[in-house]
Order: sequence, then C-alpha cells, then structure tokens
Amino acid sequence: MRKSTLEKLCCPFDKANLEATIVAIDFNDNVQEGYLYCHVCNRIFPIVMGIPIMNPDEYREFQYEQPLYERWNKHLKGKSIDQFRLTAGSVRKSLS
Repeated sequence: MRKSTLEKLCCPFDKANLEATIVAIDFNDNVQEGYLYCHVCNRIFPIVMGIPIMNPDEYREFQYEQPLYERWNKHLKGKSIDQFRLTAGSVRKSLS
C-alpha cells in the first residue's frame, strides 16, 4: 500500500481520521505491515501484506490477528488489544 493511500483512509465506524504506525516497508517504500488506529473509537486495524483489514468487528477473528499484535508489542507502546480496541494492559482475547 502506498503511504499516500493511508492519508485517504478513515475509520469505517465513525469516519474519523486514522493514525498509521508502519512496521515494515518494501523496497519501493510501500507499507507492507503495520496498523491503523482510530482515536475516536480506539479501534485498531492491522495492515497485512499491504492490505488494511477494516472489516466490521463481528467478521474479524482475534486468533488470526493476535500473533501480529504480539509481534508489534514494542510499537503498541505498552497498550493492548481488547475487542479490537487499543487499551491499557496485556493482550487479551476478543469476546465479540
């Protein structure tokens, strides 16, 4: 995904701007891995192989996203994911 595309994305739930954290880029300076964060609803959306995963919560599966969040622990700056939202504490399984 091109970095310029990140600026055009908004939260699918409340249409707020998203903050991007880039974890990995390719040789063309395209985003390959990272996450998008909405400051309004605190949702976090992973970017995997250049594709943002922005499905509704009920269609997301935490067990598939959890390894990414654990690998990105240092980028989460001490926060965790609970029901696909960024919170304080350790990574917990989504109950939705």
